[in-house]
Amino acid sequence: MKPSKDISRLYEIMAALRDPQTGCAWDLAQDFASIKQCTIEEAYEVADAIEREDYVDLQDELGDLLLQPIFHAQLAQEQDLFDIGDVIYSITEKLIRRHPHVFGDKQAKDSKSAKASWDKIKQIEKAQKLAKKGLKEDKITHSILDDVPKPLPALTRADKLAKQAATVGFDWPDWQTTFEKCTEELNEIKEAIEDGKGDRAIKEEIGDLLFAVTNLARHLDIEPEAALRDANNKFTRRFAYVERCCKQDDIAIEKAGLERLDEYWNEIRAKDKI
Repeated sequence: MKPSKDISRLYEIMAALRDPQTGCAWDLAQDFASIKQCTIEEAYEVADAIEREDYVDLQDELGDLLLQPIFHAQLAQEQDLFDIGDVIYSITEKLIRRHPHVFGDKQAKDSKSAKASWDKIKQIEKAQKLAKKGLKEDKITHSILDDVPKPLPALTRADKLAKQAATVGFDWPDWQTTFEKCTEELNEIKEAIEDGKGDRAIKEEIGDLLFAVTNLARHLDIEPEAALRDANNKFTRRFAYVERCCKQDDIAIEKAGLERLDEYWNEIRAKDKI
């Protein structure tokens, strides 16, 4: 078996890894559920490479991500559910169907109208799926929030839920009002703590604050997930500086004390501002 730029070689390798007689023991032990998290993690690795603008890594990570649908399709084929050809046909058919302004005679003057067309077609498809099941949309309970996947990371899902609600006018009018809501939620956390309302109430108030901050980011055209990733990266970098300072001063970090650690922290903060 040799590497190739032909994607069919990837199918062959995956089939070989899953061969009951000569395959890999680890690959043979996997199922849809066990590789689900791998699929999610590989997508995040791609996002990380893009944010770092490391295109050598991006090539590698895209390969890792590409393997995931091949793996899932192989599992499905073994169970006579579908194969990779069905997956490819499904997405190509969907892309053609949802882009009549490219592959048909419709027109879309800008990205906003193209997105509106996509959403309209998507709603028609949903009704058609229900019809195939013998259901009518007016006979079932449906929410515009149903389209937001539950497995999304909580911060991303909060952003998408708020955006969906905003499409029907359920939204704060501007960032100033949203900022006031954040302040209100922050004060409610303080009240819950001081009034001794317990962990459950405090947890609920903290959740409300996080949701409000997510809305503030949306009103300011900031992607909250990306903003938090940047904050995580900044914290990691600054903490590494603190660790290096402790090592240079021959002090065990756990014995340095908060005052000294805070001095190191303020040093890197000051350097960041220069």
